[in-house]
Amino acid sequence: MKYFGLAGYPLGHSLSPLIHSELLKISGISGEYDLYEIEPARFGDEIGKLKALSGFNVTIPHKINVIPFLDELDEKAALFGAVNTVKCGERAKGFNTDCAGFLRALETAGIELAGNVLVCGAGGVSRMFAFEAALADCRLIIGARTADLEAAKTIKNEIKEKLGKSVKVADLSDICDGYDLIINGTPVGMYPKVGFSVLPKKIIEKSRAAFDAVYNPEETLFLKYARESGIKYSNGLPMLVWQAAVAEEIWNGTKFTSEDINGVIEICKNNL
Repeated sequence: MKYFGLAGYPLGHSLSPLIHSELLKISGISGEYDLYEIEPARFGDEIGKLKALSGFNVTIPHKINVIPFLDELDEKAALFGAVNTVKCGERAKGFNTDCAGFLRALETAGIELAGNVLVCGAGGVSRMFAFEAALADCRLIIGARTADLEAAKTIKNEIKEKLGKSVKVADLSDICDGYDLIINGTPVGMYPKVGFSVLPKKIIEKSRAAFDAVYNPEETLFLKYARESGIKYSNGLPMLVWQAAVAEEIWNGTKFTSEDINGVIEICKNNL
């Protein structure tokens, strides 16, 4: 029997136990996946319990403060300065599988990460989206609310420093053009505040594709605009399942097909 888990605070309702249980079942591995709700002040006291597992995931607010407790980081975790997956053993190694989940979700939806790309938001997930767009040599704009423009400029400066690539920053209220891809990394449209879109329909209908990190509801107003505009789109559920699948690949050396992942996505939809 192998033991895994998710550490975060607060956790609330999480699909992770369901997703990993299904992935373990597909792999034929006997394992359990539990939630570990750990306040930031107690994280150092609880890290030993986590490192005794076969592997664990970390989410807000522990993606950064887990790093000093690890022996090494993979390339993407080091680049982003954030970890969401840890493989335990003689040495604890941190990974970031959010990026792989994002890229596989785009691939599944037939969306190309190329051309003029707008990333909406300046939080942790938007930072990852921005780095991946920069790595793909996109012409990137980070759009943020006025209150978040300084955070967006920090991401811009990090990308310039680490990757040597130039990024533009804009206030979301000033966005007026269409894009090859619009990525929403903000919580706008998330349940229960479902009646809002990060951008107006007139911007989305001038664009070629849309990706929303939100997955509850399944179709945000942002994605409703995308569907009505006839452009390619995806919500964040495939990303969530794929990043979990990549974590399972790291922990157990297993591989999953698109059919496997689509089956898990359907199960998740029925449990939202």
